[in-house]
Amino acid sequence: MLTIAGAVLIGIALGLLGGGGSILAVPLLVYVADLPAKEAIATSLLVVGVTSAVAVLPHARANRVRWRTGLIFGAAGMTGAYAGGRLAEFIPAGVLLTGFALMMLATAVAMIRGRRDVEGRPAPRELPVARVVVDGVVVGLVTGLIGAGGGFLVVPALALLGGLPMPVAVGTSLVVIAMKSFAGLAGYLSSVSVDWGLAVAVTAAAVAGSLAGGRLAGLIPADVLRKVFGWFVVVMGVFVLAQQLPADLRSNPLLWALAAAATVVAVALVRYGRRRRHSEPRVPAGARR
Repeated sequence: MLTIAGAVLIGIALGLLGGGGSILAVPLLVYVADLPAKEAIATSLLVVGVTSAVAVLPHARANRVRWRTGLIFGAAGMTGAYAGGRLAEFIPAGVLLTGFALMMLATAVAMIRGRRDVEGRPAPRELPVARVVVDGVVVGLVTGLIGAGGGFLVVPALALLGGLPMPVAVGTSLVVIAMKSFAGLAGYLSSVSVDWGLAVAVTAAAVAGSLAGGRLAGLIPADVLRKVFGWFVVVMGVFVLAQQLPADLRSNPLLWALAAAATVVAVALVRYGRRRRHSEPRVPAGARR
């Protein structure tokens, strides 16, 4: 029941943010459902792929999907994701989980910092094909290798680098996530078996959560949701990273004191960076030379 409840949260995260499913799914399947790391990553790819495919439907009806960009990005991402899934066969599970935890922390920092809006730049209908292909392969490789980095790498790539409006970036990212997740799963199935009964139950719960998340999306301020989820990911990332340490280090209070101090420093740096960005004078586009 705890696993199913967590799966609902996975779906809500995808419905609200256009990403975040795998960041929750892998720890849930490893530490709650007690699956081996590689089986958990493979199962998470199935759950996130199906849930994203369902979650994209309301965005498509609202014309918030750039289909050409999404399909090209997704096709390139599938190539990288399949390669990552095959490469994972030769990498120890502990290394994969450590990489996953580091990806969680990097993602959390990006979420907490937020995005810097660029004024005066028109939103393109579609993005250049070469840029989409390169970004897609890189993001897909990360997704297939460690089962993470889908939406939280795709959305920034589309919004920050490509200049798509956030709602459109979220809708388009769900197309990409679904395609890359299925490709990554195909790569894993060559060496990993999946508990299909558990996978179907978790997927059904996540799909239900994604529909609920779509309804909640307009009720919660985006900045509040992004920051709260970012700090939650920080906690989960530290937990997963700590689990990879030797038992004697995990019980060492000095280590946890240093981790707390590092967290405080990171928070201070993030806040300082935000204050500097907000305090910088805005120069009208016509006045720039």
